[in-house]
Amino acid sequence: MRDNRRGKNGEYLLTLAIETSCDETSAAVLKNGREVLSNVISTQIEQHKKFGGVVPEVASRKHVENVDMVIQDALDEAGVSLRQIDHIGVTYGPGLVGALLVGVSTAKAMAYALNIPLIGVNHIEGHIYANFIEDPTLEPPFLCLIVSGGHSHLAYIKDYGRYEIMGKTRDDAVGEAFDKVARAMELGYPGGPIIDQLAKQGDPNAIHFPRVYLENDSYDFSFSGLKSAVLNYLNSQRQKGEGIKVEDVAASFQQAVMEVLIHKTLEGAKQKNVDKIVLAGGVAANSALREGLKKKAAALGFDVKYPSLQLCTDNAAMIGCAAYYNYLKGNTADLYLNAVPNLKLGQLYEKHR
Repeated sequence: MRDNRRGKNGEYLLTLAIETSCDETSAAVLKNGREVLSNVISTQIEQHKKFGGVVPEVASRKHVENVDMVIQDALDEAGVSLRQIDHIGVTYGPGLVGALLVGVSTAKAMAYALNIPLIGVNHIEGHIYANFIEDPTLEPPFLCLIVSGGHSHLAYIKDYGRYEIMGKTRDDAVGEAFDKVARAMELGYPGGPIIDQLAKQGDPNAIHFPRVYLENDSYDFSFSGLKSAVLNYLNSQRQKGEGIKVEDVAASFQQAVMEVLIHKTLEGAKQKNVDKIVLAGGVAANSALREGLKKKAAALGFDVKYPSLQLCTDNAAMIGCAAYYNYLKGNTADLYLNAVPNLKLGQLYEKHR
């Protein structure tokens, strides 16, 4: 989809994007949707480490403290002023309601003051669009595996803004399972990167953990049973007074997760007869997933793409890209836009008259 409109800057449109769905305060400026002029991220990991996870109230307060400074930093880094911005995109769901409200309120106030369009962006959609930034030549259709701390989706991307959800988690999201297993082993937070590194030093066949594939024709995921199996193993070893080799636990757990993710993704790609498979979300940074999927996909003739590490985690650049393409489709919001913590992929906001 190419733009035939012109913004305030003549031959291109500038998007200001804001992301505050969880514990990163981020703002970005993009040129014509895919060229990132700035992408500033203020993380709260250190504040939440002592709790072993994100505390919603703490996250909201930090967003309030940081959002204005982060936006100004993004404008300064891009070398543009607010008066040059053509429209504002903001994450309005899914996510933590208090955190979302900080970004939504800020974006609405700025859109009103500047008299420019406001675009509400689905956070999951943003993760998909990170790939359009990473690869300027990427175009739909393709299959996308979206895996993060709060979401696990297998989606067929028919076109910009048109999705078919083939499968999703029935219980724990992938990243959530990683964090819970890491917490049980007292490894720290966030658990995903820690387990990924430990697994490189362990034996993935040392411990057999269950692989949950569900029904034969299902593309859904379930990781709660696997997580419980790991916790039961750890408790059993401790009760028997036997040692626990955390590297082997990490490797065996990760292998069980990746086998299911890769199998279902490849089966989905076969069903949809696509030639491109795309990864998105924080868990897309996992080295075993990247390498394992790429290797098995290549043998079947599928091309696998994934974003750089910074674009895998929550960031405003991906929100800006999604906002741009929503703007081209006329999907603008009014000033009644509100946070929707359980927003579904493909669900559009209601407009008030």
